[in-house]
Amino acid sequence: MAENINRPHNPGPSGPGHEATDVNVWGVGKFAIGLVVVVLFSIALLLGVFQYFNTRDNRQAKSVDPVKIFPQPQLLPDEPKNLAGYKAAEEKAVDGYGWVDQQKGVVRIPVDQAIDLLVKRGLPARPQSAVVVSNVSMPTESGLGIPQPTQHEEVKK
Repeated sequence: MAENINRPHNPGPSGPGHEATDVNVWGVGKFAIGLVVVVLFSIALLLGVFQYFNTRDNRQAKSVDPVKIFPQPQLLPDEPKNLAGYKAAEEKAVDGYGWVDQQKGVVRIPVDQAIDLLVKRGLPARPQSAVVVSNVSMPTESGLGIPQPTQHEEVKK
């Protein structure tokens, strides 16, 4: 090992320069030529396939009325006019009188009048009844608590 220390590098018989066996330039060139050939072949093949499908479909593109083709719901030809009509019908239903079910005697009244009637009469309430619930527990800080007795049970000590 001591012999290899501080020995000058021997440049070889041709003198200092570069290594000629690093890259095979002819191999890289052949690869580039092959890549160009494959890309051109692929483009030509794709153009041929597109042309085949284009000539195979001999139908002409023509404009069609979408109303004739598509089923319901259809596109609105005049949307602002239809929207104005819809809003007018909704306003009539909210602010007008009408029958909901004439046979049962159910009518529709304006919303403002319905609010006034509701304030005057109040909301209907259910009758209060004794509810029997067993094993009801009251929560505490440390847990769910102990079960509380119901109305029909006696407090056991």
